[in-house]
Amino acid sequence: MARPLRIHLLPLLLVVLASISSSLAEIKNLKISSDSRATILFEKFGFTPRGEVTIAVSDVSVSSALGTPDPALLGFFLLSDESLIQAAYDSQHDHRSNPNPNPGPNPGCVLHSTYVRPLFTFAELYPDSSVALNRSFPVSHPDEYSLFFANCAPETAVSMSVFTEMYNARPDGSRDFLSVGQSPVPSLYTFFAAAYIAFFAVWIYLTLFKNRLAAHRIHHLMAGLLLTKALNLVFAAEDQHYIRQTGTPHGWDVLFYLFQFLKGVLLFTVIILIGTGWSFLKPFLQEREKKVLMIVIPLQVIANIASVVIGETGPFIRDWVTWNQVFLLIDVICCCAILFPIIWSIRSLRETSKTDGKAARNLAKLSLFRQFYIVVIGYLYFTRIVVYALKTIASYKYRWVSVAAEETASLAFYIFMFYMFRPVDKNQYFVLDDEEEEAAEMVLREEEFEL
Repeated sequence: MARPLRIHLLPLLLVVLASISSSLAEIKNLKISSDSRATILFEKFGFTPRGEVTIAVSDVSVSSALGTPDPALLGFFLLSDESLIQAAYDSQHDHRSNPNPNPGPNPGCVLHSTYVRPLFTFAELYPDSSVALNRSFPVSHPDEYSLFFANCAPETAVSMSVFTEMYNARPDGSRDFLSVGQSPVPSLYTFFAAAYIAFFAVWIYLTLFKNRLAAHRIHHLMAGLLLTKALNLVFAAEDQHYIRQTGTPHGWDVLFYLFQFLKGVLLFTVIILIGTGWSFLKPFLQEREKKVLMIVIPLQVIANIASVVIGETGPFIRDWVTWNQVFLLIDVICCCAILFPIIWSIRSLRETSKTDGKAARNLAKLSLFRQFYIVVIGYLYFTRIVVYALKTIASYKYRWVSVAAEETASLAFYIFMFYMFRPVDKNQYFVLDDEEEEAAEMVLREEEFEL
């Protein structure tokens, strides 16, 4: 029966991978209603040798079309990443040895697998299932563990209220409710928040004092973006700090999600408006550019709703993976949409350069927009692909590295974008050098600025 049990574990691998970024264990009170899924993932958490799991179950109700199910087939267990990988490897090895196994009518229950650590089953609740059950379990082997509920009884639905608490004990006896790999995150958010506040102060000095006459409306919108980004990081740091200390965010998550929404909308809006040249090249938007904004902003609203659902519920809800897919799809659409205005501007400048006789100015504009286009693509690729790869391949102890990489890339992108489009009396948009006109015309004839 060993191999069928390993096969039963393999679907859990996909669930665990889908939840790879949700490794912070707030104290949670969850409600499961008439759920017949074979396995339900509640939390993922990275433990030190001084870890502990507390589970309380109450209001348990079990219904089955096949009569009274065996309560020993319903229960909670822990599964470490190390054991899950070993189970997948052993299953593949067994498949090569025996490609046509006959597991029989009962392939076994995951609760009986040697790869999992059973915590308790509903047999401890019976005969009185109305009695609440509260258990605590020490974790002495450091690893990242997933807390699952298993329902091995066929055609059986379960309803219950579940309280979960995971933490690592510090040397002084206090509790750390953040996963091992997430512990440095509050400090990282605080550092980057301070960096953006300093950045905001410098930008305000440039736009309102030093180069006030050269500042345009887009520069004030960019100041708003910096402010919302800084506040988003401040509230993220507070949210993570309180979760780490107490297990609950104490309301800071509401402010975090609010400013995450504002930051997301402003970032995409600023990139689109810079790509169109609004306010510093032209005072209006074309119809097609307005349509891009009308598409991106509502999509950002939906994406942030999905983000709240993902962050505030967890993998235990039925549609959690679907919400992740919705968020990913919308994010991809928005990332593609913001590139179109930049492409349109490059093509428009290319056509204009053939007729207006201002080769040096147009060459500078084309070079600037082309650089901006490349940097935007690099930023989107890094924060969407590379950061996700870091989350996936990094050890659970170093999950904070992906946060540091993402915030560092974001800060570098902001600095580049704000520097290139800063308010100055004479920037690359308005450089006119008569001596270079002829050379610029030759470059424009030879260089097609194709994307």
